[in-house]
Amino acid sequence: MITDDIVALLPDLRAFARFMCREREAADDLVQNTVLAALNKQEQFEPGSNLKGWLFTIMRNRFYADLRAQSRRPTGADSDQAAPLAAVDNPEATVAMKELSSALWQLSAQAREALILVGAGGFSYEEASRLCGCSVGTLKVRVSRARKLLASKLDE
Repeated sequence: MITDDIVALLPDLRAFARFMCREREAADDLVQNTVLAALNKQEQFEPGSNLKGWLFTIMRNRFYADLRAQSRRPTGADSDQAAPLAAVDNPEATVAMKELSSALWQLSAQAREALILVGAGGFSYEEASRLCGCSVGTLKVRVSRARKLLASKLDE
């Protein structure tokens, strides 16, 4: 049943949403809206195809649609006040996570998305390029540049 498979992918969806959204509540809302959209359109999913890719595509499309809608509304919140990523009870790990989070958010949205899909999401370059709607070569360039920028920012 597709609902069981979706439930099994919730940690992956939440992790991807967390890197896209920056705020935990917004990430949770994005995951919830993605799951609802997937369940409403489950007849469009072809059994045997890549469910994770299908869900990530829904999430990505929803994220950018929400971002476009949000850009039309005035905001009062300061984006620098977003909560940092949670780390373990190790002070050094907490500092490292804050540095990584800060460096990730200095990347462009496209570079961050490409790096997260390939590096953390476990997608191949081919799968990630389909999700992002670009060529494999373009995605490889985005990932490569993102890695170099991230490394340089963490070395500072």
